[in-house]
Amino acid sequence: MLRLYLLAGLALVPTTTAAPAQQAQHARQDALFELRIYYPEKGKLAALNARFRDHTMTLFAKHGMRNVAYWNEEPTEAAPEGRLVYILSYADRTSRDASWKAFGADPAWRAVVASSEADGKIVAKVESIFMTSTDYSPGLLTAKRRGHTAPR
Repeated sequence: MLRLYLLAGLALVPTTTAAPAQQAQHARQDALFELRIYYPEKGKLAALNARFRDHTMTLFAKHGMRNVAYWNEEPTEAAPEGRLVYILSYADRTSRDASWKAFGADPAWRAVVASSEADGKIVAKVESIFMTSTDYSPGLLTAKRRGHTAPR
């Protein structure tokens, strides 16, 4: 049910009015999307958001992952604090796997994990869903296209 809810929610993401040729170019650059759902440990959602805001997004970009969008799920009975939900994009699965391998081995990332988990783990579980765009999907409006700078 959550997956259906999240995917339906993606329809609400602002889109461009790009011509089909521009949309096809965007699709070629981002052939693979990964929807990731993080279940925070009890009381750790704020710490998880801080880690992404202050460190993780920058390290993702450093390793060739494109930060597409991030959300906090509204609290539910199953997830009283909600969950962190985000989408990354990659050229293909090989690029994705290489990026994650480099990211996981990065000494800067290991230092962030050690620091952010000094008082215990902050992530209980992670789900990952791989997606490709349909031929009728509009392009996403990124912060760069809107004239804003991306979060650090």
